[in-house]
Amino acid sequence: MSPTRSKDETRPEIGNFLKEIRNSRGLSLRDVERLTEGKISNGYLSQLENGDIAKPSAVMLHRLAGAYGVDYALLMERAGFVSESAAPANRVATSVLGELTPDEEEQLLNFLGYLRSQKSKK
Repeated sequence: MSPTRSKDETRPEIGNFLKEIRNSRGLSLRDVERLTEGKISNGYLSQLENGDIAKPSAVMLHRLAGAYGVDYALLMERAGFVSESAAPANRVATSVLGELTPDEEEQLLNFLGYLRSQKSKK
């Protein structure tokens, strides 16, 4: 009998990553729908974040990059469209902190989300 896996363990990396970015910015699914002028529905984004859509299109990633203010190449890399070595490393955190592992990047996003949530309580 195989051990059961949580939804987070089975969700594709891009879904986890997109959810972390959205949460770190304090955005709801509906906020993203509004930011993209309805081009990305909250239902589609929910399915993507939950792993029901494993491979978003490059167009959708471009829209999300604009809405989240993140590097499009980073999203393309996380979705498996380009290799890590082919993606430009021009992110601010990378330039300040050096190359980050995916785990370090995830921890930074979680911490940023926490800081922003505390700021909104004031």
